[in-house]
Amino acid sequence: MAASSLERWLARFLRYASQLFLSVFIFFTSATKRCSQLRIPPAKHPLLLLPAVELARRIRRREVPCVEVVQTYISRIEEVNPEVNAVVKDRFTLALQEAEQVDRLLAEESEDEASLEEKYPLLGVPVTVKEAFALQGMPNSSGLVNRRSLVAQFDAAVVSLVKRAGAIPLGVTNCSEVCMWIESSNNVYGRSNNPYSLDRIVGGSSGGEGCILASAGSVIGIGSDIGGSIRMPAFFNGIFGHKPTTGIVSNDGQFPNAEGRQIDFLCTGPMCRYAEDIIPLLRVMAGPRSERLNLLEVVNLKQLKFYTMKSDGGSAFVSAVDRELIAVQQQVVKRLEDDLGVIVQEVNIPQFRYSLPIWSAMMAARSADGKVATTFTELLGDHGKPVWPLWELLKWMLGFSCHTLPAIGLSLAEKFQKLEPKPGILQKTQELKKAMEDLLGTDGVFLYPSHPQIAPKHHHPIFTPFNFAYTGIFNILSLPVTQCPLGLNKEGLPLGIQVVSNVYNDRFTIATALYLEKAFGGWRNPGT
Repeated sequence: MAASSLERWLARFLRYASQLFLSVFIFFTSATKRCSQLRIPPAKHPLLLLPAVELARRIRRREVPCVEVVQTYISRIEEVNPEVNAVVKDRFTLALQEAEQVDRLLAEESEDEASLEEKYPLLGVPVTVKEAFALQGMPNSSGLVNRRSLVAQFDAAVVSLVKRAGAIPLGVTNCSEVCMWIESSNNVYGRSNNPYSLDRIVGGSSGGEGCILASAGSVIGIGSDIGGSIRMPAFFNGIFGHKPTTGIVSNDGQFPNAEGRQIDFLCTGPMCRYAEDIIPLLRVMAGPRSERLNLLEVVNLKQLKFYTMKSDGGSAFVSAVDRELIAVQQQVVKRLEDDLGVIVQEVNIPQFRYSLPIWSAMMAARSADGKVATTFTELLGDHGKPVWPLWELLKWMLGFSCHTLPAIGLSLAEKFQKLEPKPGILQKTQELKKAMEDLLGTDGVFLYPSHPQIAPKHHHPIFTPFNFAYTGIFNILSLPVTQCPLGLNKEGLPLGIQVVSNVYNDRFTIATALYLEKAFGGWRNPGT
């Protein structure tokens, strides 16, 4: 169905009006400071350039002291964090103490390497955690000013599992206010900057996590995703991010947590610089539930069926896909066909054009037992008195609001969101689910753009707020997705692609990620 004339007129008006308003907005907020350098210095220490599994292996074999590994990462964070503002609270002293405990354990332990690996698969590996997750002794504000003094008294479920596997948390990382925006900026910690170009966004809401991983200040991390909050930061920062099949990893212990129908859409997952770390980290994060994914099963890519789709079909409110992203997706198709001898079939699924209304409607829908999610205005009030969006907008214009403009805008938009989806949207949702289930079957892999745009400049997403639909739709479909880096564009900014498969077939997307890392080079060291 073609867009109505009203939709087209409104979309065109918003684009033209945004260009004018953007320059005014930036002028009054002094949003674009000139930087002495556009990129951070490259990571040079050899320990910073090893996957987590290799670090753990060397520590277990006593080839390198755990203290040396942790101190090397601490030094890297201290070098780059003043520029990128990714780690918002560190625990360096505790991390070094825990590293000393690891070294003492290894000095006294008589167990062989295999036993140690089974017991502590991530022994001594530095890890960072999105600030939205509870990490004992660390803040847990999610960028909300009235939670800025809150300190976690316990570990989130997934954090506890990762620590039990031997990993050592270095600190917590920045996110967007209440984890519901494309840029990681808030009035508690400020704004994070892209390590490949400091005037660009890191994505959201797990943006600080994606940023510090790309900066080589961490090697593995914990993120969450309800509309692309793992995958967009992974894309903008040129790392790997995996949204698992829904329900595999516990979401307990994060703020805000999902309620109502949103429980079916929120996913906690791994973020990594190296593809080979995805499965070990996912197995730890999922615990016994990982057995449902058969992650240790060998995958023969030549026996899989590959499909590709270059855009959503032309939604009026979503930007057109950048030509460089279309070109690199075509390169992926060619490499798959040349290297593996497979045929990558181009498909057109028209329901993807409705990704935005589908995501919006389902997020606001009631669960099967009639419960609804906490409203965004209630979240901004931290479950106290809900904020008044128009009053907050007036306060923001006068410089008195403690909330960010995107958060205020989202709370305003919420007022116009109907609680129950229209029958037509429900039908489109079911049609899309059926189409994807039939397409992917038991052996299908689907290639789809990560986002219409390569990492935008700071504040620009406020005028293209619906571009997250390219990632958000897969939360509604509950499908596993791995975000894969594909090198850098002519400006030195990361390119990437989403790799999708059917439920519980996470191993197919991760196996494809391992192949793409070898074919396209994976993570690129910023500043080199």
